[in-house]
Amino acid sequence: MIALHSNCLLFKLANGESVPCSADMISVEISEESRGLLEPELLQHAAASVFHYFREELKRDAVTIGEFSMALEKVLGHLGYPIHALTPPGQPAVPTSTDLRQLIRESGDSLELFFFPRLRDELRIQLRQTSRVVRFSGLRSCVKQLAGARRWSHRCEELQDQIVEFLRQCMNTENETGKAGCALVVE
Repeated sequence: MIALHSNCLLFKLANGESVPCSADMISVEISEESRGLLEPELLQHAAASVFHYFREELKRDAVTIGEFSMALEKVLGHLGYPIHALTPPGQPAVPTSTDLRQLIRESGDSLELFFFPRLRDELRIQLRQTSRVVRFSGLRSCVKQLAGARRWSHRCEELQDQIVEFLRQCMNTENETGKAGCALVVE
């Protein structure tokens, strides 16, 4: 096996292949209607920031193009540029799964305070992809960590039900806006 250079990420393609890229190798294609909104330098810096986030903050070696696009979309949205990532034509959307334990780590010490809004944001990101399945994994570990429990308890059971119900409500709200026929899987 060949070691990945320390300043590279593997980008997983829809066909199953992975391509190593450094931050300066990333190019972003902007649709015609959004072309005048962004300066190329701003877009390069935003893409480099997202690259750094996955590589250094999350300590990931690989990322799907969809994950990277959605994160870039989110960064640009926070900067005031409402750009929406699309799946390139001819490429099927790869169903993704969000690890709930990762959302807990991103929420830091404030746990529930930031966990539920972050969970809603992640659901919206998955719904924007063309996949028909929205999947979350690591529920049991996530609940134990949120509850601060070593063993499964009544509090854990209640918190698990609360998370699943929250996802269902968010899913129903989002489905009313046009993404009907999408399945929710929480494991």
